[in-house]
Amino acid sequence: MRIAIYGAGGVGGYYGGVLARAGCEVALLARGGHLAAIRQAGLHVRSPRGGFLVRPAAATDDPGEIGPVDIVIVAVKSSHLPAVRDGIAPLLGPETLVVPFLNGVDAHESLVPAVGRARMGKGLTRIISEIAAPGEIRHVGVDPYVAMAEWDGSASARVDALVAALRDAGVDAEVPPDIDAALWLKFLFICSVGGVGAACRMPLGTVRTLPETRALLRRAMEEIVAVAVAHGVSLSDEAVTFAMNTVDTFPPEGTSSLQRDIVAGLPSELDAWSGAAARLGAEAGVPTPVHSFIHAVLLPAELEARRAAKTGTFEETDRGSRP
Repeated sequence: MRIAIYGAGGVGGYYGGVLARAGCEVALLARGGHLAAIRQAGLHVRSPRGGFLVRPAAATDDPGEIGPVDIVIVAVKSSHLPAVRDGIAPLLGPETLVVPFLNGVDAHESLVPAVGRARMGKGLTRIISEIAAPGEIRHVGVDPYVAMAEWDGSASARVDALVAALRDAGVDAEVPPDIDAALWLKFLFICSVGGVGAACRMPLGTVRTLPETRALLRRAMEEIVAVAVAHGVSLSDEAVTFAMNTVDTFPPEGTSSLQRDIVAGLPSELDAWSGAAARLGAEAGVPTPVHSFIHAVLLPAELEARRAAKTGTFEETDRGSRP
């Protein structure tokens, strides 16, 4: 199986590494010093499960050097999806499956104009990993998990083949009963925890303990449920209880990638998180006062970070949190 990883940062680098170790023909799309290090010495993966070194079949910043593949895993930050749309064509064959491993709920829709619906899958992952140094991926925590399906939520020969390859690589992978519900459940968690934490500038332990911010977090989650239901996705109030219980299991010092990026003055996924919640709510006529406020209050810092960074084609320094 030929697999291209579009964005070999914390998430893409980890999955590219384990798939290559398992015998897949993996091509990594990276850039800058990270790409140079992979070309020179291979890709090092450090993990609680054990470290290893792989030399991918290809490492490049030009999709044209790879050509058509069986699978494209898109693992960039949401802000780099336009660059993926512009660059992905050389990777596509008639039967290629494209699967996004991003944090939002509509990456697949964003990619359809460039990919075509027949090639487009839906996917999500849970993992915390990062680029520790050029050419080195560090898996920090959370047992790797992947859920995926075809556009209509079904399994297929190509989806099953990727699920099997990931399982062979030691990843818990599946075709869930409802991929849309799975995407929105993850969105409910990361968007609410990330947005409230970023607005408060405090770690998760403080946010979940203080009654006022805990209530704010719950209201943010309830907004996502209402928006999901309005868009025809089956999420119940039990999803909020599940998410809040999950919040209570995380380390108290934990912060989201959104919060870390904003504090560091880096471009973040604000538009794909609280911004998307507010936009999708407006489209469905569902008020989202918490997420609308979070987006508005963080937007000035986000715009300044974008101006300062002048980001390139895709993110090589992806912190890789996909909780």
